[in-house]
Amino acid sequence: MVTLEEIKIGVEVETTMLTRREVAEAIRTVVGGTVEHIGTPSCYDPYRITDARGLVWNVVADSSLTSAPPEKRAEIVSPILGYDDIPQLQEIIRAVRRAGARAGADAGLHVHVSSEHVTPKALANLCKMVYKQEEIIYAALGVSDARKARYCKPLNPDFIRRICTNPPRTYTQLNTQWYGRYTEHPQRYDQTRYCAINLNGWFIRSAVEIRCWQGSLHAGEVRAAIIFCMALLAKAINSKAASAKKRTFDPASGRYDMRVLLISALGLNGERYKSVRKHLLSRIPGDSAFKWGKSQRPTRTTKKAEAITGAEAEVLQPSC
Repeated sequence: MVTLEEIKIGVEVETTMLTRREVAEAIRTVVGGTVEHIGTPSCYDPYRITDARGLVWNVVADSSLTSAPPEKRAEIVSPILGYDDIPQLQEIIRAVRRAGARAGADAGLHVHVSSEHVTPKALANLCKMVYKQEEIIYAALGVSDARKARYCKPLNPDFIRRICTNPPRTYTQLNTQWYGRYTEHPQRYDQTRYCAINLNGWFIRSAVEIRCWQGSLHAGEVRAAIIFCMALLAKAINSKAASAKKRTFDPASGRYDMRVLLISALGLNGERYKSVRKHLLSRIPGDSAFKWGKSQRPTRTTKKAEAITGAEAEVLQPSC
């Protein structure tokens, strides 16, 4: 069994209000090392931070951040990190925010996940899992309609139909199903990348990009995003199969349904992931412990009947 702690990650955090040099210097205060302006001829005008461990962080331009002038559009691109690096990443987020950076309505957060245990079946499982829960995931992550329409579109139903009808056994087969035809040398900016799950990234650099996150410079929210993505990939790797049957988001039971997904499906239970659950449930209406709200809480009279009839199965006992 693969645990989420074994998953490798990379993170892209979009910010405004500071220049790229200022963002780079804020990162250096946490990781040490040196800052170097790479600049032209690269179109991203990158600043490179080589930290005390020799890892390279980049701060690059991002043309999608139209709410800010060009010189104050910055995207932090992390090196490949592991679970134990998340606290330092959180400190970077805090340092950049203290320096004056902001994540406006047009900012995004992208998490890349990878593992040596990934297979074509695991990637198909991941896509089917997200497709099934897409509506509640978008609600939990606070994705705006504008981002959903352009930068993190829902998964293509035709692609989902193809992987359900003919489960991929090879990457060649999965490649053909993703693009609609076999594409030996995918382009970085292929239009299929602008999706909640970006498999175009896998075929280029062997890492899945999960794009369905509104931008944030809250260290707790960033950690929650990363842990959620790691748990999704670990679940996809460990599962023999996954359902793609679409679930409709019901605001009346949304918080309960999301909590069941986090605890029962992804194993994000207990004190260790309490803050992760808190952030991922904060935008969803409803009651996290009872599917239809506290008004349905069993009375002393009904508890005995529920123990006999099994009606109590509808209630998930709270763990936080």
